[in-house]
Amino acid sequence: MNHYRGILIKTFLIAAAGIFVAVPARGQDAKLDLGHLDALAAKASQVVEVTVDQKVINLALKFLSEKRSPDEAKIKEIIAGLKGVYVKSFEFEREGQYSMADIESIRNQLTTPAWAKIVGVTSKKDGQSVDVYLATTGDKVDGLVVIASEPKELTVVDIVGSIDPEKISELAGHYGMPKLDLIFHKKGKE
Repeated sequence: MNHYRGILIKTFLIAAAGIFVAVPARGQDAKLDLGHLDALAAKASQVVEVTVDQKVINLALKFLSEKRSPDEAKIKEIIAGLKGVYVKSFEFEREGQYSMADIESIRNQLTTPAWAKIVGVTSKKDGQSVDVYLATTGDKVDGLVVIASEPKELTVVDIVGSIDPEKISELAGHYGMPKLDLIFHKKGKE
């Protein structure tokens, strides 16, 4: 799980820096309320919190130039639809510092018809779980949420914005972005 958590954190921190990705969102409707998780910070040995809102994204867009390189143009096009990236990650010294109620309060926000669970990985042996939810409106992706948990760690990533998933897959393997073949497939390459 640490491997997957590390990839998730790295991926979304890069996004937060404006270097890469965005996934679609129905405006701010796709932003989750993660405030209840703030109480876990006092129990955690390590806390990572990333809040990248529209203002920060707009600033990042100013640094990217279509004139410098085709890659920057592609990245700028992708993150232009991004509205926000929100990450909360907690690492604990011992098990039992967060509860299933903490996770369920997040999952309950994802029960509307716009959201669908697209990936669910659970290891009963290690107590690890990764769930990926996608919000859509018609054929547009509106948001992406990742909930990764294990006995001593909890990470939630909420990406809000609007983008074509195929464009994200074009960046896979570049700029520190891992390949997301489990989630996004290019046409004809499944």
